[in-house]
Amino acid sequence: MSITQQVPDILSPRFAADPYSAYAVMREKEPLIWHEATQSWIISRYEDVERVFKDKKSEFTSDNYIWQLEPVYGRTILQMSGREHAVRRALVAPAFRGSDLQEKYLPLIERNSRELIDAFRQSGSADLVADYSTRFPVNVIADMLGLDKADHARFHGWYTSAVAFISNLSGDPEVAAAGERTRVEFAEYMFPVIRDRRDNLGDDLLSTLCAAEIDGVRMNDEDIKSFCSLLLTAGGETTDKAIAGILANLMLHPEQLAAVREDRSLIVAAFVETLRYTPPIHMIMRQTSADVEVSGGVIPKGATVTCLIGAANRDPDRYREPDRFDIFRDDLTTTSAFSAAAGHLAFALGRHFCVGALLAKAEVETGVNQLLDAMPQMRLADGFDPVEQGVFTRGPRSLRVVFDPVTA
Repeated sequence: MSITQQVPDILSPRFAADPYSAYAVMREKEPLIWHEATQSWIISRYEDVERVFKDKKSEFTSDNYIWQLEPVYGRTILQMSGREHAVRRALVAPAFRGSDLQEKYLPLIERNSRELIDAFRQSGSADLVADYSTRFPVNVIADMLGLDKADHARFHGWYTSAVAFISNLSGDPEVAAAGERTRVEFAEYMFPVIRDRRDNLGDDLLSTLCAAEIDGVRMNDEDIKSFCSLLLTAGGETTDKAIAGILANLMLHPEQLAAVREDRSLIVAAFVETLRYTPPIHMIMRQTSADVEVSGGVIPKGATVTCLIGAANRDPDRYREPDRFDIFRDDLTTTSAFSAAAGHLAFALGRHFCVGALLAKAEVETGVNQLLDAMPQMRLADGFDPVEQGVFTRGPRSLRVVFDPVTA
């Protein structure tokens, strides 16, 4: 089935302005759509997207990343499968969970958040995107890797270019060329740093990656560079939008913001509901290894499949009142929300579940806690509407707030 007038084209301004209305029509009437411009099959129902991500039969591969990611990152863990994927994931995963996260990186997260907030805590107003969320995760990752935070502007430019490349559904040649330049520039920056770090190991994540070994397998310079590039992009763009999203959602629902301010343990529930309700990434692609039957028809072997996370996360067959933001809902648990068994789809599922999910959780918990402490009576600036923007990744581009400064 091709796209019809009932469903606006995913590359159209109408879709970008309100994808959620389009998602509802897709789920109900056109759960499988052939999209000519992106040469992909679009799926939108929760059960279909969940099946693709869990993929017990190896019917859905990540071979699409050869053209979607490799030109800007190089070959990454996302493209790997089988033993190669298992070993590479085992090499990098310990840094993002357990004692390393709590003891080595949580103090670093807390410090970076505090430094940014100190710049505006007395002003009574801020743009929490420009002043905080776009800077915080990139600064954290730079510190984790032991890179010079003075190069923040370059890191931000590179990750913005990389995100534009993978989001380039319309095939804009200038965006593609800029992404490929980013790969070259980032490699020229990182390779000397990696070589120096191998000779002078420290306590940072880059040193850990240089020294890590499992069953005789170590990461070479290209592996490490590609992972660092992916980390800056995935960790920067998604956490930026997640922080902006949770704050916008709470301020648009003042009674829930008041509950979170009173009971900070609810920050996790608010984050999980934000991941469901307004996920930072709205679509992830896969490629079929065989003809596969899904809702609405058959996807042929070798086809690209566009999985609409933003649509699946609002499927009424999975969630009650899915278009309502509710941190108290009982059909979305927080206990497994940061694992491969999550009830939402924002981090994918299965073997390619986001390795940085717990890092994102630590950043969001820390950031929201510190912002609430520093900004009593935080509210949206008069007349300001935190409109979401974006199609592939999506979130507020600005979040102007006012608050009562804390007096010394």
